[in-house]
Amino acid sequence: MKMKAVRFWAPNDIRYEEVELAKPKEGEIVVRVEAALTCGTDVKTFRRGHPLLIKQTPSGFGHEFSGVIVQKDEQVTKFEIGDRVVCANSAPCGECFYCKRGEYELCENLELLNGAYAQFITIPRLIVEKNTLLIPKNLSFAQAAFTEPLSNVIHGISKTPIKQGDVVGVMGIGPIGLMFARLAKLKGAKVIAMGRNPLKLKMAREFAHADIVIDINKCPNLEEVVINNTNEKRGLDVAIECVGLPEMWEKMFSLVRKGGCVHFFGGCASGSKIELDTKRLHYDEVKIISSFHHTPQYFKEALEMIASDKMDVNKLITRHMDMKYAKRAIEMHRDGEVIKILLEN
Repeated sequence: MKMKAVRFWAPNDIRYEEVELAKPKEGEIVVRVEAALTCGTDVKTFRRGHPLLIKQTPSGFGHEFSGVIVQKDEQVTKFEIGDRVVCANSAPCGECFYCKRGEYELCENLELLNGAYAQFITIPRLIVEKNTLLIPKNLSFAQAAFTEPLSNVIHGISKTPIKQGDVVGVMGIGPIGLMFARLAKLKGAKVIAMGRNPLKLKMAREFAHADIVIDINKCPNLEEVVINNTNEKRGLDVAIECVGLPEMWEKMFSLVRKGGCVHFFGGCASGSKIELDTKRLHYDEVKIISSFHHTPQYFKEALEMIASDKMDVNKLITRHMDMKYAKRAIEMHRDGEVIKILLEN
């Protein structure tokens, strides 16, 4: 069976072309893609490739999606043809060193999935078994497609010590930063959102309900402004970096108070280095944490949160486009013209 799909050939070279849809192997299902979203990780991959997601070329592209099961291997009993499902882009093996310790996001044999920018996508057995969920009836395909990105944020928030009344600063307010800011608000924090893009600054108010929104292009004295808006002008209780630039990692470290916590969420390019004041780190007891990816538990929690109406993810979709224009959509996402683009067949 032939289908149309976007494939990654090289950095800055993705093509919408006709490919063969393989029949499902043991334990696999085939999903007709009803909604797929652009993502910052896809933008990074488009620009420079990705050592984990793109191991050979040409490769499928895109990983945030939802759809309908149209084929399944006879051994699959958990789902039926016609079921509305959302699938994660990975599943842990459950048997390696890290899985045995419950650190599933660090699985040494993580089953990864790319190829959501297509008419159909074949879901590997492990993901069918561990990270595929039925979409609640009250959710649209577009809303369900946010499950994967939100699961990363829920994982990150679970590791971040945010208490009622804390002042939390979020640097970088793309979709991930906006969701971090929203979850921090839901935990009772005062949120300071920092970014450059006018559309994202607007969304920090309307979606995340940030208390203070700072355009860092117009704020030469950022450190002073931020610290003046914290409890007793001590500095941020929690600083979350969602940009993925070494200089921003260092900036967020400078904004946190004694005893505070810095969460380096944004992934920098491989080989990047930062410089930190060891005196501050040690004598001020500044905590540094990071988080990567998600687990089946956080994926499940993300879908439940979307279904609960605590996070209106529809607001993050600022454009709809046909799947064949995926390259243009990625370029628009890269250039900050949108928050998320919903790609549809």
